[in-house]
Amino acid sequence: MDSVFAGCGYVGRQVARRERDLSGRVFAVVRSPSSAERLIREGIQSIALDLEEISILEFSLSDKVLYWFAPPQPEGTQDRRLRRCLELAAQIGQIPNRIVLINTTGVYGDCQGDWVTETRPRRPQTGRATRRVDAEDFARSWCDFHAVTLVVLRVPGIYGLGKLPLDRIKNARPVLTPELCPWSNRVHVEDLITACMSAARVKAPAPAYNISDGHPSTMTDFFFRVADAAGLRRPPILTAQEASEQLSKEMQSYLAESKRIDNTLMREHLGVVPRFPDLERGLDSIFASLANGE
Repeated sequence: MDSVFAGCGYVGRQVARRERDLSGRVFAVVRSPSSAERLIREGIQSIALDLEEISILEFSLSDKVLYWFAPPQPEGTQDRRLRRCLELAAQIGQIPNRIVLINTTGVYGDCQGDWVTETRPRRPQTGRATRRVDAEDFARSWCDFHAVTLVVLRVPGIYGLGKLPLDRIKNARPVLTPELCPWSNRVHVEDLITACMSAARVKAPAPAYNISDGHPSTMTDFFFRVADAAGLRRPPILTAQEASEQLSKEMQSYLAESKRIDNTLMREHLGVVPRFPDLERGLDSIFASLANGE
């Protein structure tokens, strides 16, 4: 299976390497020349482009799987990057056979702690999530028109080897007091990689899949568990008033939403049973790898 990656960062790069190892031809589009050079050194053909500004499509999509990892631009209500790329592809007849759109559970907005399935209405509460809803809607209409299979993965917070808030904890940056924390959700990067590759291959896919470990906790609980596993002092805690004064607007927006993500469809239809179904097992694996020098 040949694939193109729009965006190839922490997760995309690992999926691209797995696809390469399965003998597929892989091409990646990234923002910076340094990222492209790094991927080329790893045997992945790459090009540096600004997806929002491109005027010609400098890569082939025909009969390939397009993995869309690239986030929208940081302002506006539409995902101009995805729209621009797909509009250009249609103009020159470069139609992929499938698009895997890696999106976010933020599209659901605040669900007041409810368990959330894929049928839950999307009610984005931030500009960031509004652009993500636009990405889903535009991709869906484009794929329907061009008879392309679209699989949307709605992904929560990602953690894994090389993606833990250790610097934040070492710098004693505060977190919200546990009693006030809303529900939040996570997935280990290895399980997300499996979900991405399954989404590229599953027959008769559902329109969207929630991707998570199925065991929600809170953001403060996550920071405390990482600190404990790393042998670090737990971060200081803030009252609600202190949090409104000291935490970043982005962090406050995450704390304004509470939801518990149901991963039943991921397990039963996409066929992805998490290797790391809770933080304890995920963190144990990460710190065992660190102890072994990985």
